[in-house]
Amino acid sequence: MKRWLKWSLPLLALLVLGFGVQRALVARKAEQALATPVAVDRGALELASSDLIVVRPLELTRTLAVSGGLKAVNSAIVKAKVAAEVKALSVREGDAVKAGQVIGQLDTTELDWRVRQAEQTAASSRAQLDIAKRALVNNRALVAQGFISPTGLETSISNEASAQATYEAAAAAVEIARKGRADALLVAPIAGIVSQRLAQPGERVAVDAKLVEIVDLSRIELEAAVAPEDVAEVQVGQPVALSVDGLAQTALGAVVRINPSTQAGTRAVMVYIALQHHPALRQGLFAKGSIALQRKTALVVPASTVRVDQAKPYVLAVIDGKVVQRAVGVGARGDAVFDGRRESAIEIASGVSDGMSLLRATTGPVRDGTPVKVTGSTVPASTASPTTAG
Repeated sequence: MKRWLKWSLPLLALLVLGFGVQRALVARKAEQALATPVAVDRGALELASSDLIVVRPLELTRTLAVSGGLKAVNSAIVKAKVAAEVKALSVREGDAVKAGQVIGQLDTTELDWRVRQAEQTAASSRAQLDIAKRALVNNRALVAQGFISPTGLETSISNEASAQATYEAAAAAVEIARKGRADALLVAPIAGIVSQRLAQPGERVAVDAKLVEIVDLSRIELEAAVAPEDVAEVQVGQPVALSVDGLAQTALGAVVRINPSTQAGTRAVMVYIALQHHPALRQGLFAKGSIALQRKTALVVPASTVRVDQAKPYVLAVIDGKVVQRAVGVGARGDAVFDGRRESAIEIASGVSDGMSLLRATTGPVRDGTPVKVTGSTVPASTASPTTAG
C-alpha cells in the first residue's frame, strides 16, 4: 500500500503540472488572438473631397515678396533753436496737435537781455549817425564859404557813411535778438500725434536739441528693399497686399515711388508703397506681403500639388477610379484663390486638362495605379477621358 502511494503521488503532481501548463498556453493564445489586428481588405484608397483639386482656369497673380517697416510720410521734430532752459512743455506721447499750435516755451530771461543789449547798441549807433550827419551838413556849408578844404568834406562824407553802416548793423542785430526770443516759443509745424517727448521742464537744452517728435498717421508708407534683379518688373501703380503686425485684415496699397539710386552695401533699391488709411496703422510696425507684378488667366494648381521627387515634375491624377501619374510642363508661378483661400500656385502648361482631378500634397506618396474612392463626393466624369493641355 505504501509503495503504491510512493509512485502515485509524483504521477499526480506531473498531471497537475501538465494541466496548468496547458491552461497557460491556451490563455496565451487567446491573448495573442486579441492583440493581433484582424486583417481587413482595404480595397480602394479612401480619399476625402478636400484631398482633391480640380484643375480650372483661374487668375494667376505673379507676385514679388516685400517686407519692411511702416513710416509716416509726414513727420517733424521740434528742436530748440536757441540754447535755453525748458520752461514748459504741454504735450506728451499720444497727444494730438494742430499745425501752429503752441506746445511749449523756453526760458527767455537771457534772450530778453540780449534784445535789450542789442537795442541799446543800436541806439548808440543811431546817435553817432546823427552826429555824423550834422557834421556833414556843417562842413558842406563851410566848404561853400571857403573855410575848409574839399578834403575835409570828403572825410565828413566817409564818417557819415560809416556811421550809417554801423547803425544798420546794430539794427539787424536787434532783429536777430528779437527772432531768438520769438524762437523760444515752441510751435507744432504740422498736424499729427506726438510720438516722442525728449525733454522735460527745467532741463537746459543746446541749440538743435530734439524736444518733440510729431508724426502724421493720415499717410503711411512701407519702405521695402528690392533686389536689383527684381526691381525691373516693379512699376508705379502696381497693387500691393500686406500683412501688418497687430492688424487682422490685409492692408492694401500701391507702389507710389521707386528710388533711382541703390543702397550702399546691399545694392538694393528702395520701393515706396502707400497704404490705404487705417486707424490701426502705426509708424514702425513691421509689414510683409507681395506686389502684384502681373495677372493672367491660366490652368493653375496649388504649387504643392506638383511633385518634384523625380527627374521631371509630375502630378497624380484620378482617372477611372485609379491614380495615374502624369508628367506636366510648368509655367509661371504666383498666387491664386482655391476654395476661397489664397495659396501659392503654379501654371500647368501641358499634361493636364480642364476639369481633371489631382491629388493634393496632403495625401502623401501614392503609387501609380492605386484604386481610389472619394467619400462624400464623386470624381468628375471629365477625368475619365482627359484631353491633355498644351
